Amino acid sequence: MGTSARDRLVSWGGPGTRVTRLELFYDLVFVFAFLNVTTLTSADLTARRLVEAMFVLALLWWSWTGFAAVGNILRADQGIMPLVGFAIMAAIFGLALTTAVAFRDEPGGLYGPWVFSLAYLFTWVVKVVALWSSIGRGGAPRARSMLLTVPTMIGAMIIVIAATVPQRVVPDSAVQNVRLGLWAVALLVAFAVGLVLPRTDWRLRSVGHWAERHALIVLVALGESVIALGIGSTSRAGRPITIPVIAAAFFGIAIIAALWWLYFDVLAFAVEQVLHGVRGHGRIPMARDVYTYLHLPLIVGIILFALGLKEILAGVIKDPDSASRDELAGLALLVLYGGVILYLLALIAIQLRVFRRLDRVLTGAVVLLVLLTPAGYALPVLTTLILLTVAVVAVVLVQLRATAQVRQQVRETAMDEQTAMEAEANSWRRHHF
Repeated sequence: MGTSARDRLVSWGGPGTRVTRLELFYDLVFVFAFLNVTTLTSADLTARRLVEAMFVLALLWWSWTGFAAVGNILRADQGIMPLVGFAIMAAIFGLALTTAVAFRDEPGGLYGPWVFSLAYLFTWVVKVVALWSSIGRGGAPRARSMLLTVPTMIGAMIIVIAATVPQRVVPDSAVQNVRLGLWAVALLVAFAVGLVLPRTDWRLRSVGHWAERHALIVLVALGESVIALGIGSTSRAGRPITIPVIAAAFFGIAIIAALWWLYFDVLAFAVEQVLHGVRGHGRIPMARDVYTYLHLPLIVGIILFALGLKEILAGVIKDPDSASRDELAGLALLVLYGGVILYLLALIAIQLRVFRRLDRVLTGAVVLLVLLTPAGYALPVLTTLILLTVAVVAVVLVQLRATAQVRQQVRETAMDEQTAMEAEANSWRRHHF
């Protein structure tokens, strides 16, 4: 039999599919998107701006997770899919460029909320077309796919409505509140799609691809925090490098490294191994809960921490003596500590969902950081950062001791798998090259 036109345009993913280099290239745009959210929020750190930033992050996350789902079904670097990926990448870059005007327009140029909403709608039009290309011709598969795509498109249309309707039908003083409310509705509609996944006959073509894709977006977020730290450390406007600046940068890197360790050393491997062993109808709900839902607070926690770190460095650089005498004010310390707390809570939730056990070390760390947060307002800036560094590094050390046996088993299994894959790849190369 001849190859169908659809099969010539796309290449299907398989159980052993891994993340392609092209997908890594696509994710570069999310580095800029996350960084832009942090930069613009730090320019005017208020409670409202913080809420708006979280809404934008949730929207970016939903755009990304749909992108990852397409890549799990269809190989991103084969057939027509590179063009699809580049189109989505361009639209996401448009989202990132217009983050500052997603909720309120600025004089001159195009109407910001309208441009932002159309860019978001375009990303989903492209992804829905790609998803529908993978659906069989029968009526039942297409009917089930409606449960997956229609709510997402409704959510995107609500974002478009939020950009246009409020300015015409409500008083100017209420526009922002109405727009924020419509965004909340849109996000609820969009994220509710995950609840109907088991009814759509959706399945993961590759657990390894799905786990690796989400691990890499966590790396992207951690990379954004490193960039924010670097930009904050070098934006001195002619001021000399000081010991407080170097110390703040050192402690920031230590915290970022500790956050990386808490996720990547064992947990990322362990979750993927468990998911590989789940069969039948339980796999999709677990993959949805752990990755689509619970990785969002991981990302948000990292971005909040990066935002707080940027605020600390701005204070230290503005006045080098501030590290020894000024205190953190406003939302800066709450965002700094709150980001780490949210990250730890997400790790706890992931372990509860996958292993059905409460991590007492991480739970104790959350309690400790909650208790330290009010005290931080009375401490010098650098002391506050040192306390956070000591607490997070201590968590890593205690965790290493408490999970030594499990860690060894999980990492040995991961290494055995990697060795087997390398041996098989080498065997194939010997026969073909």
